Amino acid sequence: MLHGVKVLDLTRVLAGPLCTMTLGDLGADVIKVERPGSGDDTRGWGPPFDDRGRSAYYLSINRNKLGIAADLDDPADRALIERLLAEADVVVDNFRMGVLERKRLSPADWCARRPELIWCTITGFGPGIDRPGYDYVAQAECGWMAITGEADGNPMKVGVALADVLTGKDAAIMVLAALIRRGRTGRGARLTVSLADSARAALVNVAQNTLVSGRDARRWGNAHPNLVPYELFRAADRPMVIAVGSDAQWVACARALGLDTLADDVTLLTNAGRVAHRDRIVSEFSRRLATRPAAEWRDRLERAGVPTGVVQTVLEALRDTSASPLTGLPSSVGGTVRFPPPDLDEHGADVRAKGWGVFDGRADERLNA
Repeated sequence: MLHGVKVLDLTRVLAGPLCTMTLGDLGADVIKVERPGSGDDTRGWGPPFDDRGRSAYYLSINRNKLGIAADLDDPADRALIERLLAEADVVVDNFRMGVLERKRLSPADWCARRPELIWCTITGFGPGIDRPGYDYVAQAECGWMAITGEADGNPMKVGVALADVLTGKDAAIMVLAALIRRGRTGRGARLTVSLADSARAALVNVAQNTLVSGRDARRWGNAHPNLVPYELFRAADRPMVIAVGSDAQWVACARALGLDTLADDVTLLTNAGRVAHRDRIVSEFSRRLATRPAAEWRDRLERAGVPTGVVQTVLEALRDTSASPLTGLPSSVGGTVRFPPPDLDEHGADVRAKGWGVFDGRADERLNA
């Protein structure tokens, strides 16, 4: 889909590499630039490391790229980056404010020199705010931790660096939109996306609840502030979730569980009524579900058309996928795996010799990982 689009990846850690990996999954030619010696920070974020000493963290977000190491303070390496910039379609960076300008690689200057260039900068807290952008901080400051965790427990972060993930996906969306506009007008774009903006936007209905009600959000543990029953229950053998999203599902759910008294109660036929009687419903569901294995309840509820699932471990969740220890999870955007994550400066000599021509003859490569 993006065959022939040249992407220069000046990012590290998670959000930026995920953005450029997504573009690579979609067929773009991506060259990843790293610091000599240590490379991307995530190369050291382990254990676990694979049998070649590569961290799982790094491998998860760096496939479909060719890699070089370059010192931006070295004139020869800076000249190499300038050669690549002169032909790139897209640049993605996440340097701290002012760093590229001090290295004489100003994004504004390059966008002025090449009006067709698309340059996306990923920041922690937006333009003009020189704070390091880390997912954990964004989760804390953008409302996520205040609403995550048990109601009477401490604020809790999400188990995945999800603010980084969403920011990387937002950045990819912005780049794709800019490519469409460039195809129509010939004009590039200077783009900025931040962890804070992406994290706040992801509050969606929770933020709207507070705006409409004027009351702050709170933690609900595994329950839902607006829907009942929509939470975790313990079956006889393991936890499971039930997610009733409509009045019809409610009746089907109660009957599938053999709770006809609840199904026939007119005060519970609307979601507002069920929210008002949350404690009663949760108590009766909990007693009933504890009597049989989760798989049995899941089968009953699925036959009745009720959204439900058994809580799985990560290994269980990956069991029926084509996930690879080398190239990670299958592309979520329908892309393909062409190259494994590069070793540090693995393609440095080729890029120095050929520039973007390093991809010639590689466009249709497939990796059997």
